[in-house]
Amino acid sequence: MTTIFPVGAHLAGWRHKDAWPKTNMRFEVFIAQAQLAERGKFDMLFLADGNAVRAMDDPVMFVANTNTDRPSTYDPLMLFAALTQHTRHIGLFCTAVTTYDEPFLLARRFGSLDHLSNGRACWNIVTGNYEGDSHNFGRSAHVPRHERYERADEFVTICKGLWDSWAEDAFIEDKATGHFLVPSKVQRLNHVGKHFSVQGPLNVARLPQGYPVLASAGQSEPGRELAAKHAELIFSVALTKEEAQEFYADQKARVERRGRNPDAVKIMPGVTVYVGRTAAEADELYAELQDLIPPPVGVASLSKFCRQDLSGYPIDGPLPDMSEEVVGMTSYRKSIDQLAKQQKMTIREMYKLIVPSAGHVIFKGTAGQVADQFEDWYRSKAADGFNVINPVQPRSLMDFVDLVIPELQRRKLFRTEYPDGTLRDMLGLPTPQRQINPHGAWEFAKQA
Repeated sequence: MTTIFPVGAHLAGWRHKDAWPKTNMRFEVFIAQAQLAERGKFDMLFLADGNAVRAMDDPVMFVANTNTDRPSTYDPLMLFAALTQHTRHIGLFCTAVTTYDEPFLLARRFGSLDHLSNGRACWNIVTGNYEGDSHNFGRSAHVPRHERYERADEFVTICKGLWDSWAEDAFIEDKATGHFLVPSKVQRLNHVGKHFSVQGPLNVARLPQGYPVLASAGQSEPGRELAAKHAELIFSVALTKEEAQEFYADQKARVERRGRNPDAVKIMPGVTVYVGRTAAEADELYAELQDLIPPPVGVASLSKFCRQDLSGYPIDGPLPDMSEEVVGMTSYRKSIDQLAKQQKMTIREMYKLIVPSAGHVIFKGTAGQVADQFEDWYRSKAADGFNVINPVQPRSLMDFVDLVIPELQRRKLFRTEYPDGTLRDMLGLPTPQRQINPHGAWEFAKQA
């Protein structure tokens, strides 16, 4: 899959000469990215989301960091609903936060997207890592982590139950008999739990995929357990192959302990790609972007990933102790801390590594060299697939489609045509069977 931040994933990507001149609220830019990715036969488009304008308390980052903070963007579900009319095959994968939403509303929105796209919806389940979101929802502080994940588990369970409201053949629309639907083929949920009370049924018919494909990005202990219970795609955050292999083995084992088939759960690390027709061309793009990052912005960006203000420390000195527990971004912080200690990196060296990678590993070089790294990670059980992150848009995505994908196809590691069917079919994931709620039938439905 590939991310579709129009400004590019690199902190200075939007400033590069090959970037789009204007991106803010430009629907045509999203259409162009979606159609380009579909030309490349990607599985999915991915769009992250949040519930606040971030970094407003940091004037350095608020002015400069427009890529990851998303100060102005479309609601991803509305955007993807519109993109269903401009694409035919590619999956539509976006973030929705369980901490500040309601399961009935979200189940309805994802159900609608799955119908509009003929079975291409995917939900990235997150609890929210930004404490400032709380101020937009009547709270003075972020919900504690244990409560966020407890609520998320109940939230997803309810959504699944709501998507089971209707049988596939419930709506017969028989003009001759005058029967629009079969009452015995709908059920209420009647859920009463710690965080929610939801009667149901959902006012959306059975989805083409049964449920949208369910994904998770949580890397903390409760995040890994939530993923093991519910997710079919799991993001991995790793700065080295060894770190990715550890996560891969750990998460597959957790899935198996939950009684699920680990082969039906795909692990997908994020990879930021710098590719060129020659290695020198890839290096040149990398260097050009590095030169566009003022040191104060680099330090401020690293501070955001670390959840710790680094501006008061010597830029050419080591990172401070980061063993203290923080709210959100736990996995990034841990990876950065481990790598900095192992390689004795300074703050300047670390931000020069983290900023161009968007917090992920970098694959850089010719198409052959980049493909070698993808193949190595895949065959070494570090990944089942990848989230391709593009530093400069549209250049990076265009180069990946025109250079890397043909090389992966030549090695028979990537499709040459889209298969028929839903996103689940494309990913080799089973379609969930509708679960019958023995206490969910309506009285008149029993009599029908």
